[in-house]
Amino acid sequence: MKTNRQVSTWILALVLSSSSALGWSLQSTPSQDSGAKQDMKDAGHDTKNAVKSAGRGTKQGTKKAYHATKNGTKKAWNKTKSTTKGAVDGGKAGAKEPPQ
Repeated sequence: MKTNRQVSTWILALVLSSSSALGWSLQSTPSQDSGAKQDMKDAGHDTKNAVKSAGRGTKQGTKKAYHATKNGTKKAWNKTKSTTKGAVDGGKAGAKEPPQ
């Protein structure tokens, strides 16, 4: 009988201590809603941030492509200009010399 009473006492102590721990861990304010409405808000914020990040990446890629095209065009222009000038000068020199 005495051991039965001790077991009952231990079980009661265990239940009471765990119930108070559970009570402290529960939410005390209902304003921290983790329901569907908050999930939708979080999804909206995540989408907004993803779009901003994608827009920044697009801007960076566009700038890089623009500058590469600009530099390539300048390089091609300068090579064409010097080649054309050399061809013109060569043609002038050939026109001054009589054919043999």
